[in-house]
Order: sequence, then C-alpha cells, then structure tokens
Amino acid sequence: MTEARHSGTPVIPQVPREIQEGYDNFRNKGLKLNLTRGKPSPAQLDLSAELLSLPGAGDYTAADGTDCRNYGLLAGLPEARRLYSGIMGAPAEQVVVSNNSSLSLMHDVLTFSLLKGTCDSPAPWSKQGEIAFLCPVPGYDRHFRILQDYGIRMIPVEMKEDGPDIDQVERLAAQDDSIKGMWCMPKYSNPTGAVYSDAVIERLAAMKTAAPDFRLFWDNAYVVHHLTDERIEIANILDLGERHGHPNRAFVFASTSKITLAGAGLGIFAASKDNVKWLLARLTPRTIGPDKLNHLRHVRFLKNQEGILHLMDRHRAIIAPKFQKVLDVFDEKLGGVPGVSWTRPKGGYFISLYVPSGCAQRVVALAKEAGVELTPAGATHPHGKDPEDRTIRIAPTFPDLQEVGQAAEGVAACVRLAVAEKQAAQSSSSAAAQ
Repeated sequence: MTEARHSGTPVIPQVPREIQEGYDNFRNKGLKLNLTRGKPSPAQLDLSAELLSLPGAGDYTAADGTDCRNYGLLAGLPEARRLYSGIMGAPAEQVVVSNNSSLSLMHDVLTFSLLKGTCDSPAPWSKQGEIAFLCPVPGYDRHFRILQDYGIRMIPVEMKEDGPDIDQVERLAAQDDSIKGMWCMPKYSNPTGAVYSDAVIERLAAMKTAAPDFRLFWDNAYVVHHLTDERIEIANILDLGERHGHPNRAFVFASTSKITLAGAGLGIFAASKDNVKWLLARLTPRTIGPDKLNHLRHVRFLKNQEGILHLMDRHRAIIAPKFQKVLDVFDEKLGGVPGVSWTRPKGGYFISLYVPSGCAQRVVALAKEAGVELTPAGATHPHGKDPEDRTIRIAPTFPDLQEVGQAAEGVAACVRLAVAEKQAAQSSSSAAAQ
C-alpha cells in the first residue's frame, strides 16, 4: 500500500476494503462450524456399526476356551494380541491389549515410571530430582498436558519434515541425565503430518543417552491412517533398538480409537519382553483384567490385518476429500499471502497452518467471532505457548464436506484480515516514525 501525505500529516494506513468486506460477509452468515479436535465423523463411526451387535448372545468364548465374561488375562485376549501384532511391529507375546484408550496407557506408563521407575531405573524417576522430556514442536497438546500435570520440564525441539531435529535431540539426550524421555509421533505426526525418516528413527534407536533409563514414548496413533493410495511404512523402532543394544528404549502405543469406535476402542502397547513384564507387574494391583468382550468383538469384526487395512481404506474415502477441500481453498485464497503456508499431509488427522509471527491468536479470535471454532493458538506447544504465535492446527475430519469447505473459507478470510491488520500496523508505525 502506498502512503499519501496531506499538509505534512501522514495518512494512517488501513486494511484494504475488499479484505475487510470478505471477512465481514462471512461473519454475517451466522454459521456455527467446528474445526477444533481430530474426531471421527458420524459417517466414519457408522463403518463400525456392526460392533454394536458383536460378539452376540452366547458368543463369549475365546479360541483358547477363555470365558471373556470373567476376570483375567491381564495382557489381553491372545487373539487380540495376535490381531494387532502386525501394526504394532512386535510379536504377539510383546503386545498388551487394554481398554480405551492409548492416552490412558501413556498416562499410566508415565506415572508408573515416576512412582516405581522403569526396569532400567536405579530409582523411581520422582526420586531422581527434576526430570525433563524432549518435546518435538509443533506437537500434540495432550502429550504436553500429561507432563505439565506432573511438573515435568518440557524441552522443545524443532519438528522437521523427516522428524525431530535429530542433531539437537542427540546433543541434549547425551549431555543431560535429567532427560528421561521423549514424545514421538513417528507417522503422520499431530499436527504437521510429518513422517519420521528411517535415518532419523535409526539414530533415535542408536543414540547415547546420559540417563540409563531414557525412554521413547512412541505414539503411533496414525499407523494405518493413510490419506492417499500410498501406505507409507517406517522403520521398526523395536527392531532397531534391539540391534543397537537398547532393546528397552521404546514404549510403543496405538489404539483403535480412529479405526473403529472412538469411545469404545482398545488401547495397545508393545515393547521389549522386559518392558512388557515391567508393565504387567505395574498393572497387577491396578486391574484384574481388561474388557475381553470388547477384545472379542474387535477380533470378530476386524478378523485380521487385511481387515484393518480394508476398513481404513473406507475411512480414507470419507476424510480424504475433506482434506483436499481445505487444501483447495487455501491454495485459492491464501496462495501468495506473505508469511502464510500449510502442510499437505499424506495421512493422519490434521493440517498445520502457519501465519506470520504474532498472528495466530488473532486469527483464532477472528474465527470465533465469525462462527468458526479452532484449536487455541499455542496448543501445539508446551504450556500452550507458541513463542512465535504462528501455528494453527486444522482438524477437517468431523464436519461434513460442505461445512469443511465453509470453515476453510472462513479461516482463509480470517488469515487475510489478520495479515492485513499487521501490515497496516507496521506501516502506521513506519509513518509515525517519519
């Protein structure tokens, strides 16, 4: 925008009229749209409606004769452990199938480590002074919330397209024995969609750590959640840990929450034999066994790994067009806007939208005024504080396709206005200084 002068007084730059009107027109529609959390849509949940009638009256006996109505089998139904062995990358005997959800397992494993220590700990983590975790950012807000809740120091590390900044991770883990763990979402990471490269995974498995009981909390939440025809595969962290002399390094987590029914899924854990033995010992005073009827109904419904992959193809048919709609709108409305970019994930549940520094909170506020609920700016960083205030997580899965398109249009209008406001403010400051 050019600056005009009259009688020596600078004219205060204003937001271009078409940008302000674009936002006002959207806001005046009075829509109520929600892009806050990565929830499966009702259409996705309908894909697993058969679970509501399974295992069926009289069908409660497992393959080994276990009566699933009764107590027992702390590690889960054997056929359920076999069913998920493939996607967990571990033999069935190194898989534990629990109740809904993987977040509960992650919370429990962390608190068990705090109170009891891991199988490699000289003492419980809580008795070893201040402890810390490495946290790739942008990252998953619920990972950060667990650490915050227990007063664990969070050390941000940059997330790149091929995973966390591995040079930074190796340097920090090697020099500080208070660093006990690291959050990892290795495939289609929340919220960037990044996929860890095999080279990064191998270095995580092989790296030296000052803490002898360092653990990778390997949250493989989106292991089979592809958005394209390509089913991306990544290196097996358990195999690599074994190969490099660190068999106990990784705790691997997954769930069926976004495969079958989000509110009635199964949390799954896989690790070394020693880690599995450790976890089962910790679970012994906590529970007499998981919901084996839910294990049985999942086995009856999914049948085998091919059944899981086939179901996920049906999920993809529902949600991939929603992601494409967001990308199409952003390409059309935000292409060329200075300082604005976004990810193009090949899987998972999110798109990361990046705006100029200092604009993310303003975009979220403008969106709320216009009837579009977004995840709070900063949620992608520890303590909910993005130091650059530029990352916004977009979750397109839950609304229907038309609503997704409307919401993306609204977000684009908010971004354009926030950027224009910042440019006008900067121009005003420059004018006042002259």
